[in-house]
Amino acid sequence: MKKLFLGTIILSVLFSSCVSSKKYADLESQNAKTKQELVDAKADLQGCLIDKDHLAELNKSLKEDKAQSLKQVENLTVLTQSSSDNIKEVIAQLSEKDKYINGIRSAMTQKDSINLALAFHLKKELAAGIQDEDIQIEVEKTVVYISIADKMLFKSGSAVVSDRAIEVLGKVATVVNSKPEMEVQVEGYTDNVSINTKCMKDNWDLSVARATSVVRVLQNNFEVDPGRLIAAGRSEYVPLETNETAEGRSINRRTRIVILPKLDQFFDILEQKPE
Repeated sequence: MKKLFLGTIILSVLFSSCVSSKKYADLESQNAKTKQELVDAKADLQGCLIDKDHLAELNKSLKEDKAQSLKQVENLTVLTQSSSDNIKEVIAQLSEKDKYINGIRSAMTQKDSINLALAFHLKKELAAGIQDEDIQIEVEKTVVYISIADKMLFKSGSAVVSDRAIEVLGKVATVVNSKPEMEVQVEGYTDNVSINTKCMKDNWDLSVARATSVVRVLQNNFEVDPGRLIAAGRSEYVPLETNETAEGRSINRRTRIVILPKLDQFFDILEQKPE
């Protein structure tokens, strides 16, 4: 009986021991699992913190990009407005230039018409009683040129106008007096043969003296307004032909009368509004 009781106790202890070991093993397993979950949770938390920092940097970068984009849009708006203003200004300037160009064209057309009419009247006046190859009338660059050979106007080395030349100058004066808005420039030219007298030091003196003599005839004999007259000497330095031949020197000795609009008259024409 005693042995039976003792055996029962031993079995109870062994059974109890087996149950406790299993529970302990379960607890150990649960503890290990919990530790792993904690490690995983910490890892997840660390990952979240890293993601948070990354998102914060990304958000900051996006804000900076947005601010920069807004600034670029503002600059583009200002630039566009400025470009628009510049374009308007350029268009306005082009419009003014077009008006100016049209004004010049109108003035030049009017000037051409005036000078062609002058040339026509001069040729008509000079053709009446005088036919001479030593008188040339041309319209060049809207200016009327009357070129008279010096053998018709003066004796060699002299600045005294001949009687025949006075007749020719009278016909020129008739046309000139009919256009009081025009100026008259008289230019003297010589050949390259030097002159040196008591009255004439060189060809400069001779060319100026001859131009001045013609101006005096127009003023004193034919009442051309002296305020419209200009006397100029060109000496030997603007030849038409070679000075190596007698014929060439004869052509180079000439007096040219230039009929042209007054500068203030021309600018008045420019200021007129184009049609």
